[in-house]
Amino acid sequence: MASENVNNNTDLKLGVTISGFGDGTHSCVGSMSEQDDPIMISTLQHYIFCPRQCALIHLEQVWSENRLTAEGRIMHERVHQEGKESRGNVRIARGVPLRSRRLGLVGVADVVEFHYMGKTLWQPFPVEYKRGKPKQDHSDMIQLCAQAVCLEEMLSVAIPAGALFYGRMRRRFDVVFNDSLRRETEGIVGAVRELITSGMTPPSEYSKRCDNCSLKWECMPKESGKRSSIRSYVKRMIAEKP
Repeated sequence: MASENVNNNTDLKLGVTISGFGDGTHSCVGSMSEQDDPIMISTLQHYIFCPRQCALIHLEQVWSENRLTAEGRIMHERVHQEGKESRGNVRIARGVPLRSRRLGLVGVADVVEFHYMGKTLWQPFPVEYKRGKPKQDHSDMIQLCAQAVCLEEMLSVAIPAGALFYGRMRRRFDVVFNDSLRRETEGIVGAVRELITSGMTPPSEYSKRCDNCSLKWECMPKESGKRSSIRSYVKRMIAEKP
């Protein structure tokens, strides 16, 4: 399970110097917790969408792409290829490698903006790009919060907020990394680690979201449900025999 001691950043400063950031001099490479393998930040969103999908991808190494995943992948690739730039008092780094040894996370931030605070200090502000529109669950916010936690550990700086950019709407929404979101994020990290440690793929259970899943033909939730019903029927008939 995730640690109950959630870092609320009260001991971290605001603002960092960013000389060389994004050109490889700020490396995220390093050993994770000795007892755990690192978890990709994107895995958190897979788990929130569907624990079975998460297990199929990360335990059974099953992957298939559909239009939605392809559009998302292309958007991320385009963002990462744009490189660094400056816009007034904001410097922008793209495709930034991330890691948290405390939580055992690794990943890549689409964009990290550095907002000028005066003198030589800049405030990091992560921005995650999504192809669609805001979701009803917190999966996008949790993914972004996990990125912020990694940056805080890497740079020893407090990061109170970031943003989600949705391509379909062409709009950007600010996200505040409050204690509640941080606890939820660490809880999902713990749940994912438990799933991976167990080595067990959860059974399928059909819902409307299955129709948009790129693994629906590998998972076959409707057919799995039918097979389960048939097995239950046969067992019931056998049990009722005199």
